[in-house]
Amino acid sequence: MIVIAMGVCGTGKTLIGELLSERLACEFLDGDTLHSAANKSKMSQGIPLTDDDRLPWLQAIRQVIETKQRDGETAVFTCSSLKRMYRDILRGQDQNVKFVYLKGSYELLQQRLAARSGHFFDPSLLQTQLDTLEEPDLHEAITIDIALTPEQIVAQVMQQLGVVSDVCQE
Repeated sequence: MIVIAMGVCGTGKTLIGELLSERLACEFLDGDTLHSAANKSKMSQGIPLTDDDRLPWLQAIRQVIETKQRDGETAVFTCSSLKRMYRDILRGQDQNVKFVYLKGSYELLQQRLAARSGHFFDPSLLQTQLDTLEEPDLHEAITIDIALTPEQIVAQVMQQLGVVSDVCQE
């Protein structure tokens, strides 16, 4: 199984992804690490990425997903996955790629971005991400409200994934 924590910047994708990978006892990969230097530079300057900018990044993530699938490994990824076509690229033909959509109010996202330091993403791009976002439907992703605690979010995701273990029932 491949799990992709998705949503706009500030939703807590990295934290939730790390916690999910711990609970699932699998590898975690932050999709942002696969962005090109040019993409990171654009975002740090407040320049929104285009679909052409994102395509090689999405393809790089998909290649890692395919490797994990071939090796029969479970893994957790983070990727904003803002558009359905991006999610289609990441999913490919795989039935066991599951998206977790971390959804929050504009006000909460702004607060989180204002409190964050050391990230290449310019907080002024939040609105452009929200404008680009094509929210997944119930059949495409598990949707979780980020106003919950990280532990509550992970517990809900684990339940909806149907994953049961001693660790998960703490």
